[in-house]
Amino acid sequence: MAKPDHSIDPRILESAKKEFLLHGFEKASLKAICESAGITTGALYKRYKGKEDLFCTVVENTVADLDGVIEEKCAIAVEDLSDKALVTAWEMNESMLWWFRFLYERHDDFVLLLQCAEGTKYTNFQHDWVETMTGKSYEYFLEAKKRGLTRADISIEEMHILLSAFWTTIYEPFIHGFTLEQIEAHCELICSLFNWQRVLGFPLSAEPFHCREE
Repeated sequence: MAKPDHSIDPRILESAKKEFLLHGFEKASLKAICESAGITTGALYKRYKGKEDLFCTVVENTVADLDGVIEEKCAIAVEDLSDKALVTAWEMNESMLWWFRFLYERHDDFVLLLQCAEGTKYTNFQHDWVETMTGKSYEYFLEAKKRGLTRADISIEEMHILLSAFWTTIYEPFIHGFTLEQIEAHCELICSLFNWQRVLGFPLSAEPFHCREE
């Protein structure tokens, strides 16, 4: 009995990633993917239902990693956090740099989700991701307000708008092909632009912060 060729799947996925990055999902060619991978279309259809199934498989590890971050954050009960933790959660020093490095490690898949997913279930990825982040962020804000840590009046719709602007400044360096060094410098600009503690009416830290590690 012939042994299955386990080298095929990595070749397909690598070829598909290049094709999707170059042309986007809708204009990507399964024929071109197969030719680059050195397989027949029949071999591809034995493994994947079609082009969207193939796209989703390419990005599935990154999607799982992003979901994992959300699950970890959602597992935190805000009522158990200290007052200090509720306030400092909005500081943008190490956490901002962590996000950029986390996403840069998944660079190509993240770009696929941002720019190349039109026509797949991830068509609205940018909006959907902000919507997901808004829920937990607003929960932190409401708990702080409940404790009298802030008197700001911000609706969940306004929180969504603010986070949309914030995450756009994170998306754009990937869309424009920034290097990691450029992204780290960009991080400093974002930290200067967005002062969440001031916007949300929290006590401001007396200590300055920097995104770049010394």
